[in-house]
Amino acid sequence: MGLLNNWLQKKKKEQLNKTGAKAKPVEVAPVHATKEKEQETKKHKIKLSANSVAYKVLVKPLVTEKSAVAESRNKYSFVVARSVNKNQIKKAVEEIYGVKPAVVNVMNVEGRRLRFGRSAGRRSDFKKAIVTLPAGKTIDIHSGV
Repeated sequence: MGLLNNWLQKKKKEQLNKTGAKAKPVEVAPVHATKEKEQETKKHKIKLSANSVAYKVLVKPLVTEKSAVAESRNKYSFVVARSVNKNQIKKAVEEIYGVKPAVVNVMNVEGRRLRFGRSAGRRSDFKKAIVTLPAGKTIDIHSGV
């Protein structure tokens, strides 16, 4: 787009030089400037989209009796994607819930073996993160469950 604009400006200057009129400065808005303005307006309207990377990092909150007891000590459990690390989990919790975690512990949980009559099966493995928040900070993971 920039090359085309430059070519058009040169062509207009040549035509004006042939006619002898003064050249008026042609103002062409750069393409990037309009995109930046659109992004700025989108930032103010929508804080976080459903396609955000943070929602791919934190798969779902882990709601068990043990995790409910741990919530009284400001420890929240999440099932996370298998490929993420502690830093990515920390950023995702901060982006979604607006609270910066103090500590993030991660563990790989092996799936349990199951039986359905004669056939044997197995639940899939998953990665679990236990996020410890600073004193006085809480998050609501039970809304919408």
